[in-house]
This record gives sequence, structure tokens and C-alpha cells, in this order.
Amino acid sequence: MTDLAPNIIGAPSSRPDGAEGVPSDGKSTARSGGRFDRWTQKRWFLPLGEVVVSVVVALGFMLLCTHISVNPVTRIGQVSGLAKVQQYAALIGIPVLAVLLFLAYRGTLRYYQVAQRLVCAALAGLATGIVAGGIAVALHGTPWGLGGQEGDPGNLMGMANDMMRHKGLPGVYPPLFPALLALWAKAFHNGIADVGHALKDLQLILSALVGPMAYVAWRLMLRPFWAMAIAVPASIVFLDPIRPYSHGSMLVLLPLLAAAFREIRRADQLTTRSAVLRGLGFGIVFGVMFLWYSGWYLWAAPGGFVLGLLLFPWRRGRVAVTRALTFLGAMLVTAAVIGAPLLYQLARLGASTVDRYAYINTYLDPAYVMGWASDRAGEQTYHNFPVSGELAGQTGFGILLLLGVGIGVGLGLRNIVVRTAGFVLVGAWLLRFWFASHMAHNQAVQLYPRTTWIIFYCLIILAVLGLMLTYERGFGWIRGTLQEVAPARAARISPRLLSQLAAGLICVTALFATMGGSWSANRFMPSTNPGIEDLGLDALRAHLQQLPNGKCPKYSPYKGRQDCAPVNMKLSEYVFVPPARPSLWCANTTPQNLEFVCGRQPKN
Repeated sequence: MTDLAPNIIGAPSSRPDGAEGVPSDGKSTARSGGRFDRWTQKRWFLPLGEVVVSVVVALGFMLLCTHISVNPVTRIGQVSGLAKVQQYAALIGIPVLAVLLFLAYRGTLRYYQVAQRLVCAALAGLATGIVAGGIAVALHGTPWGLGGQEGDPGNLMGMANDMMRHKGLPGVYPPLFPALLALWAKAFHNGIADVGHALKDLQLILSALVGPMAYVAWRLMLRPFWAMAIAVPASIVFLDPIRPYSHGSMLVLLPLLAAAFREIRRADQLTTRSAVLRGLGFGIVFGVMFLWYSGWYLWAAPGGFVLGLLLFPWRRGRVAVTRALTFLGAMLVTAAVIGAPLLYQLARLGASTVDRYAYINTYLDPAYVMGWASDRAGEQTYHNFPVSGELAGQTGFGILLLLGVGIGVGLGLRNIVVRTAGFVLVGAWLLRFWFASHMAHNQAVQLYPRTTWIIFYCLIILAVLGLMLTYERGFGWIRGTLQEVAPARAARISPRLLSQLAAGLICVTALFATMGGSWSANRFMPSTNPGIEDLGLDALRAHLQQLPNGKCPKYSPYKGRQDCAPVNMKLSEYVFVPPARPSLWCANTTPQNLEFVCGRQPKN
């Protein structure tokens, strides 16, 4: 584990990811003087460079894709648009990867170290930039965002409209995103009249930024390659362009929790002033994230609370205890003050807010956490999803992932990131089965299927850390053994060789990012399967919503003014109203199967 930026680039290190080290001849590549050396040795320069590169690549690529002109309502147009996105990714990515490979083989190790950091940051931005670019293609020709004015997007617009009407906070929903939506609509659109157009902007921008957010958060705890190895697949798998703010907060929460626990564990090394300032910093971030999207705090709370008790320096003396309490006090008080508006609403309305919405994930085997089916399930049912695997229903991917998790826990139980992911996983696992086991009796879901995401995320983290620890210890063991029996061969395992290996793995990760990003974007292309409610329905609705002039969007399959859905100018916050009796509202099922799924007769 390292800080975001090492003090000296090119300093000797045994880390095998090629990020730092000495060349094979044993001579340091660091040179005194030179503008490059002076800038890269500043603690803030390279971290800032990673942030800027990742964000610029993500947003720039998304904006580039807004110029792709196809008819996204036809399948041929969708394929052409996705192909153009891949062409752009190749034209940008191939030269960058070529430079990285050249530096790994022919350049100085010092230049390669800097290039590796920037390329890893760029790939994190490119991964979600491709998804956002694909969504931009799907919404080409319409000013509306995914969903039009229906479902969750309609809820968000209603909340923003209520805020613009000065009606206060929208119930127990985190208010920061609706507030941002309201401000964006006022600043760049026509307020309430075009709040749906503002939502499209934020869906694209925030979808693109999910990768950079995850990468930067993981750089607090991991070196560039391993931060990218978690951020890229996790961002693509969990990104939901309809509500990109929710999953982005989950991706950031886990590394921030690990960083906070690291401060508690080394509290005796902090001064009182440092403990207060660090606590204030973490408190501000956690408080803002709570207002941004609070749901993940519930699932992470049990495991985080227990781990905090275990890591607290109870037996390390008065100074350590005092500094840890100072850090915790500053963090918790600051977070509570910032999150007070939502905390008040939760205390006032939380007990009366019951989730009775059941859908396909509610009907699945509750032990299945290796995938997710949206309530836009298409032709999927709990009879054919998930596909049964080869070993007790588990797929080859699932077995390999669990193997990586076992290695990560076995080799890294003392690692603070392994502990954080492990404890959060166990806590969310127990909450999942608590709520699921009481669902039939209480007729309440309480959002327990959402634990699938955070549990799956923890499994990915642990598996990647298992690879990292195997990589580090494996090369360390090989080098140490060879030094005893064949010193000449041990010298061949140099930072140069490891840099070349890391460069090759980065190229493969880039290929995965382009393929995975295209897969994610393809799911949200406007539905061309009439009558089937799949993920493409939300993009199709954006093409079926009237323009301000009353006409249909450019590529709408409806050409007349009367066919497209009229704009609801009175849209206000609304919540699902359950039936008069306390029973589940069961989606993703037919009236004929309602009795077999939910145990009640359909209404006539």
C-alpha cells in the first residue's frame, strides 16, 4: 500500500508492478536537475495529473461521441454507432498503449513510471467514457434523458421541480442530486420546463465520471495498476446510466472506508492537529456522499462498525486512544452536521417508509450474488435467470472469483483493504438474509436485493487483491530462491522485466474496457423488441417524448404530434403508493402467475 504519490519517483522498491524500482544494472535512473525531474518530484503534480487525465479522457470521449450521427432507433443504426465508438477508442487508445510499450522496452524506467500512472488513469476514464458515449448515441436526436418522464427519472424530475418551487427536501431520498438537477436546469435550461433535458446532461456527465471517481478513490490505497484493475471492471459492471450517481457513490465508499480505518490504525503516529484535520476531511467527504446517495451506508454499517471496534487502538496507550478518538470525533461530528438535513428526514419519516416493491431479483435464489437482473427484465424470469453453472449451479467465472477471494483473504488478512471488504461483505450478507427471511411475514422487501451490488463489489475487490498478493509474494519468493541458488538468473527478474509484464497487462485491460464498455452501452440502446420491457425501453421513451414545440423527436418511430407523450409540466415528487392492505406489489410477473409468485389473486 502506498500514498497517492510517492516522495521520490524511481526510488528502489521491491514492488513488482513496475511502478517504482531501479534498472537491471543496479544504477538509479533518477537524475538531479531538469524540468521533468523537478515537476515530477512535487508531491501534488502526478496525483493532479492522474485526476486531470482521467476526467479529461472520460468527458472528452463522451463529448466526442455526441457527434456520431446515426438513427439510434433502428438496429443497424445502433450497430453503426457502437462501431464508431469503438473506432474512436482505438484511434485514441492504440497510440497511447504503443508509447507505454515502447517506454517499457526502450525508454528509461523513470519515464515509464510516469507514463504508467497516466495511462492507468486514462483507461479508467476511457472505460466509462465509452459507456457514456454509447448512451449519447442511444439518445441522439432527442433532448430527453433515459426514461423520458417515466419511472425513476420522472421521480427525480419531480423532486427537482419541487425544489424549484421551494417545497423543501423530497422525503427520505438523498437531496443532493435532485438539488444539482434543479440548479443545472435553472442554469443551462429553462427551469421546470426543461428539467428532463437537464437530466440527460447529468446522466451523460456522471456516467462518464464514474470510472475516474473509482480510480482516484482507489489510488488512496493502491498503486496505479491495481487501482485500475479494480476501478475498470467494477465501474463497467455496476454503472447504471439512468442513476449513475448511486453506484458511483458505492464504488467510492469502500476505498474511503479503508482509508479512514488506516488512519485509526496508525493514530499514534498522528499529531493532535493532524488527527483533527484528517477527521474533518473525511467527515466532509462522508457527509457529502451521504447527501448524494445514502443507501450504501446502511449495508456497509454493520461490518464497518465491528471492524472499527477491532482496529481501535485500545491497548496501544493513552496517546493512541486519544488521537483515535480525536480523529473519530472530528469525522463523525462533521459528517453528521453536513448530513443533518437527511438525518432529520430519516428520523422523522424513516419508520413509516416501507419498501413493498418486488421484482425479478426478489424472486431469485437469495444466495445468488454474481449478477443482477433489472426490473426491465425483458424475457428473463426467475426460471431462466441466472443460468445454472457447472458445479452446484456455480459458473466457471464464479468459481474463479471465489478462488481469488480465498487467496486474498488467506494471504492478506492483515491488509486493511482486505479487512474492510471482508467485513462489509459479511455485514451486508447478514442484512440481506435478515430482510429476505422476513419478507413473506412482513410483506416488505426493504431494498434487500441491492445488497447484491455491494457484495459482488467486495468479492471483486478481494479477488483482485488476491491476484496482487500472489503476484507480489510469488515474484518475491522466486527472486529470493534464485538468489540463493542462481544469483545470475535472479538478476534477470528486474524492474525492467516487471514493467514489461505490467505494460502487457495494461493493454489487455484496455481491450477489456472497450469490449465491456460496448456491452454495457448496447444494453441501453432503444428497444427494437416491441412489447418486451428490457433496458432499451428507457432510451426508447426518450424518443417518444414530445419536444417543447409539440413535435416528436427526430428519430421517433411516431411522426405525428398526437402520438408522442406530451410533456407533463406539473410533474411533482411522487412515491409509489402501496395497496390499501400491507402486501407486496409484484412486478415482472403475469396476472396468471401472481398467485404462484406473491400468493394472492390478481384484481379484476
